[in-house]
Amino acid sequence: MIGWLASRPREEQVEFLDGLGEGALLALPFLFEAWAHDHQLAPEGDWRTWVILGGRGAGKTRAGAEWVRAMVEGAKPWEKGRARRVALVGETYDQAREVMVFGESGLLACSPPDRRPVWHATRRMLVWPNGAEATVFSGSDPEALRGPQFDAAWVDELAKWRRPQEAWDMLQFGLRLGDDPRAVVTTTPRNVGILKALLDRGSTVATHAPTEANRANLAASFLEEVRRRYAGTRLGRQELDGVLIEEEEGALWSLSRLEGMREDHVPVLDRIVVAVDPPVTGHSGSDDCGIVVVGAVTQGPPQDWRAYVLEDASLSAASPVVWAEAAIAAFTRWQADRIVAEVNQGGDLVETVIRQIDPFVPYKSLRASRGKAARAEPVAALYDQGRVFHTRDLGALEDQMVRMTVQGYRGRGSPDRLDALVWAVHELMILPNPGKPRIRTLG
Repeated sequence: MIGWLASRPREEQVEFLDGLGEGALLALPFLFEAWAHDHQLAPEGDWRTWVILGGRGAGKTRAGAEWVRAMVEGAKPWEKGRARRVALVGETYDQAREVMVFGESGLLACSPPDRRPVWHATRRMLVWPNGAEATVFSGSDPEALRGPQFDAAWVDELAKWRRPQEAWDMLQFGLRLGDDPRAVVTTTPRNVGILKALLDRGSTVATHAPTEANRANLAASFLEEVRRRYAGTRLGRQELDGVLIEEEEGALWSLSRLEGMREDHVPVLDRIVVAVDPPVTGHSGSDDCGIVVVGAVTQGPPQDWRAYVLEDASLSAASPVVWAEAAIAAFTRWQADRIVAEVNQGGDLVETVIRQIDPFVPYKSLRASRGKAARAEPVAALYDQGRVFHTRDLGALEDQMVRMTVQGYRGRGSPDRLDALVWAVHELMILPNPGKPRIRTLG
């Protein structure tokens, strides 16, 4: 309803609001279901835990507070709701009190006057007019959760807790009242075991939203500043886009290493290549087609050469003609020197498809004789030496990089973007080195 009203001309808005009685006008701000974002509304179905992943300011706290309201409130102020005993668990006691209870989007601010709970500081407890209670706990004090029992729980910033597994386990043992005890988790995603394990459970549902989704309620200057500083970076993907960025233990690349190689100012480049790692087939179930653009400064001795990853133009489930057109478009866009492509799977077909679109584009076929991890290791070594840099907006590529280990790739599907990166860096930084054989077969 509110979304419809906001999209109408001003005269229609005024007419609608003028037609409401005093009671309806007073109730309007508290009808959360009417104006909430989709990610703020509890999913339907049989679930035990609802995880709300979001960027900073995406409305996670308001969603958690409104869910608690929906659980404890009855149809009238004195009528019972579905939940009578609620746990409010924050990173610390102070954080839980100041954010979940007294915050601008906390329970007191969200509650209408006739249903507003009363805060009992000595007991760390909210008590509603209908007798429902919500007690504040700290994720740093798991033992305090041993003993109490609940029929609902709101957990805030789980990924930041100091002792997340112990506190979560104690909460689960206490979440045993009523016919259907449930918990909602509101958190900015971080690469921590407790959150990844929770999201993998069949009894968990999740919603997700970036900071941008709640822009109507955020200062324009805030959005402008954080976009300028963090858009396209690992921190921006985590804190603004609300994306869970996973990293495998023992990976050839680390998130911190990649972020440390971020470069916003690319120098004049001596060579640029577009590397293609084509899928075997071209239907909806195919792997991605990796298309990565890398440039290099190759003045001076080889140990002074530097590479810059400029763009990830990879495509999903693309036919040969589509990915070939995309590769040639990237070649033109960056005024590249050459397209290089792996041909282990496609053989001469790869060059044939590219030549059908542009017969004169400079092209080179590369054939692998060793596995993906073995090919990736010398490229990872160049990163360790501080000789390969990343521009922004390479998140999907970097996700694959931090899942490649010496034993192989630990992610889903095939690391097509990473493969294309490896071919490009080999072509620019490893194959041309004086004293090394100029071979077309890597490994």
